Amino acid sequence: MEWSFQTAEELAAALRAGEVTSVELTDEAIARIERDDKVINAICVPDFDRARAAARGADQARARGEDRPLLGIPVTVKESYNVAGLPTTWGMPQHRDFVPAEDAVQVSRIKAAGAVMLGKTNVPLGLQDIQSFNEIYGTTNNPWDHGRTSGGSSGGSAAALACGFGALSIGSDIGGSLRTPAHFCGVYAHKPTLGLAANRGMDLPSAPALPVDLDLAVVGPMARTARDLTLLLDVMAGPDPLTLGVAHHLRLPPARHERLRDYRVLILDEHPLIPTGSAVRAGVNRVADALVDGGAHVERHSPLLPDLAEAATLYNQLLFSGSVARFPVDAYDQLRTRAAGLSADDRSLDAARLRAMVFSHRDWLEANHRRELHRHGWRQLFAEFDVVVCPITPTPAFLHDHSPNPLERRIGIDGVEYPYLDQLVWAGLATMPGLPATAIPAGRASDGLPVGAQLIGPMFEDRTPLRLAELLEQKIGGFQAPK
Repeated sequence: MEWSFQTAEELAAALRAGEVTSVELTDEAIARIERDDKVINAICVPDFDRARAAARGADQARARGEDRPLLGIPVTVKESYNVAGLPTTWGMPQHRDFVPAEDAVQVSRIKAAGAVMLGKTNVPLGLQDIQSFNEIYGTTNNPWDHGRTSGGSSGGSAAALACGFGALSIGSDIGGSLRTPAHFCGVYAHKPTLGLAANRGMDLPSAPALPVDLDLAVVGPMARTARDLTLLLDVMAGPDPLTLGVAHHLRLPPARHERLRDYRVLILDEHPLIPTGSAVRAGVNRVADALVDGGAHVERHSPLLPDLAEAATLYNQLLFSGSVARFPVDAYDQLRTRAAGLSADDRSLDAARLRAMVFSHRDWLEANHRRELHRHGWRQLFAEFDVVVCPITPTPAFLHDHSPNPLERRIGIDGVEYPYLDQLVWAGLATMPGLPATAIPAGRASDGLPVGAQLIGPMFEDRTPLRLAELLEQKIGGFQAPK
């Protein structure tokens, strides 16, 4: 039997039943990587010798009667996580030789749960792109069309899952970096509520691994089924043992509902600042039709929805004010000069990004205050709805575009070009207020490319969109392996 595309849940059951060993699963996964990854380039740092040793240890542990959530299951880890003895570069040539001495918190957690780590997956330079390519490790291709991107910045992880290179992966998300690759590659991902999962050890290379509360950024699970997302989230969730974990224990509330017909869902497929491509709109409507068919209460409009245009502007302000915070002084001065030259009437997202790059602390505090108003608006909306369904990006996976300046790139939407970074508005809808969002497959476009949608839920009620994702998987299907 071939095991590579079995779910983690199925693999765990087979391991418990003695139908397969972890060594056999690991050897099969390694053989598949060695055979197929030459053209995909998802696994940028293999760790096969230690994986085989871990698999032998998992089998011995099981023989002693142990049974942990991920015991013996092959997984991958995004390159940006520290793994003792392996390089962490974030694709940045100046950090090519950095090798951390200890594991990130999440790497420690999945190892403690028994996972067998096959290696690390590719990322973009500095984790700052919607694609995954860098000078050190090269380009990760989309398994469905090698001329297209697998997404970023967790693009290597999504491609690895789509190709059967392990049952699970862990990634991170600040600009859709979990959800966009899942959407482009036809797999599942979950962006947890901000602060739900400790991120220590997912730091800039060579920086001390400190328990910093990052703004916007989260770490989270990727898988080929919704149930596997929940399995992995349960391993990842919880405060850092150095800080809040000293005094706090996590208890996530259960999903609001167990049956599809009990869900109250708001469907969004239009954004005021960028159109939604026809293929993505069809995917969102496929989800909407399944909800209606299953008896769920579905609406297309609500006066409670926070203003989408302001939300997109706020997201860009918060994102870009942070992304340039450590720029050299001369580069900052150049940005200030450019921002001063903007017309006062320019309210585009490009202008919002540039102005945010030179925010004062006063400016940032004002943006943060407006974010709190949006969070309050979301709380009111989630008193009437359980989940919001919307796009992840306006298009399926696009052709590789490695032109050096993302601010000068364009994204084509049904034949019309728009600023490349404007496609982040849908990802930012959940990121800006810190809400949980589950990316699910929603069928395929006419050219065969995967199309996804995201299910946004109430803060710290991550199990609600995850459970709806599971119910929708039963209705519309889920992951399909690339031909």
